Amino acid sequence: MSTARLTIDLGALADNWRALDAKTSVETAAVVKADGYGLDAGRVSRALADAGARHFFVAAAEEGIAVRRAVGPGPRVSVFSGHMAGDRDMLRDNNLTPMINSVDQMLRHVEELPDHAFGIQLDTGMNRLGMEPDEWAALREIALQQNPVLIMSHLACADEPGHEMNRKQLRIFREMTDELDVPRSLAATGGLLMGPDYHFDLCRPGVGLYGGEPYDEAKAVVTVDIPVIQVRDVAVGETVGYSNKWTAKRPSRIATIAAGYADGLIRAIGNGIDVYVGDTACPVVGRVSMDMITIDITDIEGTPDAVQILNRRQTVDDLAEAAETIGYEILTSMGRRYARHYTGADKLAAQASSDALESIQQKLQRKRPQLLREGRAG
Repeated sequence: MSTARLTIDLGALADNWRALDAKTSVETAAVVKADGYGLDAGRVSRALADAGARHFFVAAAEEGIAVRRAVGPGPRVSVFSGHMAGDRDMLRDNNLTPMINSVDQMLRHVEELPDHAFGIQLDTGMNRLGMEPDEWAALREIALQQNPVLIMSHLACADEPGHEMNRKQLRIFREMTDELDVPRSLAATGGLLMGPDYHFDLCRPGVGLYGGEPYDEAKAVVTVDIPVIQVRDVAVGETVGYSNKWTAKRPSRIATIAAGYADGLIRAIGNGIDVYVGDTACPVVGRVSMDMITIDITDIEGTPDAVQILNRRQTVDDLAEAAETIGYEILTSMGRRYARHYTGADKLAAQASSDALESIQQKLQRKRPQLLREGRAG
């Protein structure tokens, strides 16, 4: 193996969706934007559909095409960026549902796709996407006459459950939508975990599905194994890597491994991160380079063929903390150079087939009295 190996456990992904779904009494969708958080939107969406997800969210219409191909015609695929100029054919041909963000988008949608399903996004204080209260008040009656399928907003501080902004946005969302006969959604992963007040009719977890915070109970979805290229002995006082940032304080064995910031292991993660050889942690030393990282393997026996930098012991959020960023950035930055390996897909497909058979059997059982009357069952 000459390149790093990225293993994606689709079974763990599906288990995370089921576990989050079990925390609510409403529909649970799945956010699969940014190519399924960098893990392949088609594979990710198919696995989540097999687990039971029937509503998916992407950032842009272009992203929705791969998702639609993966999940087939039944599930809804919604587009956060709404109906942008030039989107008409993609929205129509792939049956994508734009989340309308402005008066201009509303006019464009009504003119170009008058009979096509759409949702509405409201801004409740994040000042990013959606109609502000005054804009919504002016457009509300006209928009409702077009029969939107969903009204949503997005929480700015859901990763901090006690932040006052959460209650403020909840209040504003209710003021803007209470008494409307339209399904509503406010919660992504963080909002879902804050409880029923934030659930409304649909929750739409994203990062929690992939093993990221704030869903601390999530199963690990991604593992990264990196091959060892070379090992050398370094004397006391010698330095390792660019800018002489690490100096050996004891006779050391330094291994160079085949991945770096071109693979999404961004330069800043060198601050206190380990790699693992079995259960033993080996510290990263020196600067992370474009294609290589140096590690101290002095305390292990022998020379490993490969090490793990991302696993159940050290998560994307651990790497992110070292780099003073967030797990989203680490996860979505994983480059295309990895040799990718997917596990758990066969199990998911078998479970989906079993669930489908059980559903058919239940339907037949309900119809059994009618079939008996018609002489078509023994």
